Amino acid sequence: MSATDRDVATDLGTLRVRVAGTGPAMLLWPSLLMDHTLWDAQVAHFAPRYTTIAVDPPGHGASARLDRMFTFDECARCLLQILDAVGAERAHIVGNSWGAMIGATFSALYPERVLTSILMNGTASPARMRQRLEYSALLVLARMRGGFQPPLTRPALTAFLGPTSLATRPDVVEHTLRTVRANDVGSVAPAVRSVVVHRPDQRGLLAQIRTPTLVIGGREDATFPPAEVEDMARAIPAARLMFVEDAAHLVALEVPGRVNTLMDDFLRQHEPSR
Repeated sequence: MSATDRDVATDLGTLRVRVAGTGPAMLLWPSLLMDHTLWDAQVAHFAPRYTTIAVDPPGHGASARLDRMFTFDECARCLLQILDAVGAERAHIVGNSWGAMIGATFSALYPERVLTSILMNGTASPARMRQRLEYSALLVLARMRGGFQPPLTRPALTAFLGPTSLATRPDVVEHTLRTVRANDVGSVAPAVRSVVVHRPDQRGLLAQIRTPTLVIGGREDATFPPAEVEDMARAIPAARLMFVEDAAHLVALEVPGRVNTLMDDFLRQHEPSR
């Protein structure tokens, strides 16, 4: 399936999106320090039936350099601007971590543009003090060392991947390392501060969501453990919650076949919404 790269002007700079396939729109936003390639397996699986729009988020991948912090509302507006640019009136919103938070925000603010939401490894809660301190220190060290190079790649790996992937999925480890190392620290730092250090409590906002929502978590996720994902799902009326037992923070990359099956089953249940 051929794909086309497009640059979309947004409130947070020009964002690179990769568009493939045909059918109802499916917009995919990845985690911090990841780019659109997190979704390669989902694009390959769904592009025959959906128009997949995989995003390099602000400051990441081939998108414009990020030089300021942002709000989640601004990120949600970026989703709106992407959908407008590609001519999609409504879309299935798929997000991982940062993408899950923004997907939930978008679903609450722009329900008329949402078919369904599939939110992976997300949270609706503000960051714990320990997490704020750890990520702030990681940014300082990365600036001092000129990037996310060893030994700083180890904290990123343990934040993203659990014991099963670290021990048995070398391709996933390599993909994660390669993508993390490719980041420009100065460009991703405002995103890390916005999404982690200054993350808002979204539970009140998420209670406004009325579109069908699937929340997926990884049992081995150390960044947003199951209890935190469960809390997010409880905040969204009638959300469906599913866990993958042997995956962590990047479930779509770690166990793509099982994630695709969960997505397929959910989308099939809401076929009339398409």
